[in-house]
Amino acid sequence: MKPLVTLLLAALCLPWPVAQALPDLVILVRHAEKSGEPIDNPALSPAGQQRAETLAQALEHAGVTAILTTQFRRARETAQPLARRLHLKPQVISARKDRAAAHVPAVVAAIRQQTGTVLVVGHSNTVAQIAAALGSPALPDFCETTYGLALVLQPKPKDAALLRLHYGEADAAPQSGCQ
Repeated sequence: MKPLVTLLLAALCLPWPVAQALPDLVILVRHAEKSGEPIDNPALSPAGQQRAETLAQALEHAGVTAILTTQFRRARETAQPLARRLHLKPQVISARKDRAAAHVPAVVAAIRQQTGTVLVVGHSNTVAQIAAALGSPALPDFCETTYGLALVLQPKPKDAALLRLHYGEADAAPQSGCQ
């Protein structure tokens, strides 16, 4: 009997898996069109500024409670019009090309700390990976010409509900192997 009690007490001390929190909705977009300058951290082009405004108009009443971006100017400028309208301060999740594998889990961890609706402004090589990490079906990366695609996820522990929506001016036709 004593070994059984000891075993039960030991089992109670083990860490038990805790269900991770998930927001109601996650909206993932790639940053809007960028200009060519400066080459290492370009701003939005006039077309990109217009698309960022269109995104803000589209999401103004969507219940966005948090905005996540990278440190890059094009991502921050894409989020800025909505953040200004909603009086939100975007949370910056650092990204580096040589550390993309670490960026996606960092974004997912930040998303899991939020409630309500979360907007994530990412990049062509991260948006689909973030969606997959939240339970969406595997998707190809965004094409270099894709700026108006929004992935709207209702995260669940398995098989997140996914909508693919377009906003703003039409994008150029996607190349093969990307969306």
